[in-house]
Amino acid sequence: MNKIIKTAYIFIVFFIFQQLPSAAEVNIYSARKEALIKPLLVKFSEKTGIEVNLITGKADTFIKRLEIEGKNTPADILLTVDAARLVRAKEKGLFQEINSEVLNKTIPERLRDINNHWFGLSLRSRVIVFSPERVEAEDLTDYMSLSDTKWRGRICVRSSSNIYNQSLVASMIVHYGIDETEIWAKSLVKNFARQPKGGDRDQIKAVAIGVCDIALVNNYYLAGMLDSGQEDEVSSAMKTKLFWPGQDKYGAHINISGVGVTKHSKNKKRAIQLLEYLVTNEAQEWYSNVNYEYSVNPKIKNTGVLERWGAFVSDNINLSLLGKHNSDAVLLMDRAGWK
Repeated sequence: MNKIIKTAYIFIVFFIFQQLPSAAEVNIYSARKEALIKPLLVKFSEKTGIEVNLITGKADTFIKRLEIEGKNTPADILLTVDAARLVRAKEKGLFQEINSEVLNKTIPERLRDINNHWFGLSLRSRVIVFSPERVEAEDLTDYMSLSDTKWRGRICVRSSSNIYNQSLVASMIVHYGIDETEIWAKSLVKNFARQPKGGDRDQIKAVAIGVCDIALVNNYYLAGMLDSGQEDEVSSAMKTKLFWPGQDKYGAHINISGVGVTKHSKNKKRAIQLLEYLVTNEAQEWYSNVNYEYSVNPKIKNTGVLERWGAFVSDNINLSLLGKHNSDAVLLMDRAGWK
């Protein structure tokens, strides 16, 4: 075999290899913990035969990784637990437009990107948890009222580096503007019972033992503690109650876990297939029953703790605005002294 024939042979073999179907798989970079998504992925694989490879970590780390990897990324999907991160990934050109009748029909417009670059999968609300021994529900109204001097030294909350708090402040900016929100934030900081620390469960426990009287947390942390089966968590949660803020005004602040298909996905069709599965009734009911999150499909009935809490009015702003105003929120919180 002379050199020309040998070269041609190698090229033909390589070309044929490139045309062969790749293994049926989808690769996910997930900022959501494995236990809170893996069971659904296993069900999807059982139904379709498509293997799902999951890598978990921090959303910001994955966004940076996708930038560095570029066309060489193995990731087909980026999953995050906040709309602001999804908006950031889109702005960096890391997602591609997905035209799916299933996704567009199931997910309300305000819970997905206007250009179909990302989609919400589940909802959570930032609620007020309070001690019924020291606070009357009638004393609570909305987020803005938490700046009132009657709450001086009585509020617990996570740090300003927490994306859930950043998104809450971003939503306040949407409704009230930067100047009024900054005045609110400065007064809110004066009402802190302690320097922000710990996660949402720590804020609930702090209310339970009297460190503070009210706290801002995501609803699923309280629900998870109530159903945890761990005596200390159940006991702490039972000493508190949930209050839905803003029910006669803008409604309670909501956020999402959500996904986008990466710009350089090698398995786009399978990735879309997975996204469509994640908004099926089966998957959405799982989010409610196991993760204590609300379905993006308003037709799905809540069960367990969520059902007992009842319906609530949610803020209806388009969640893209949380990402748009994220940097404004971060700078504002810093100026307010929210550590």
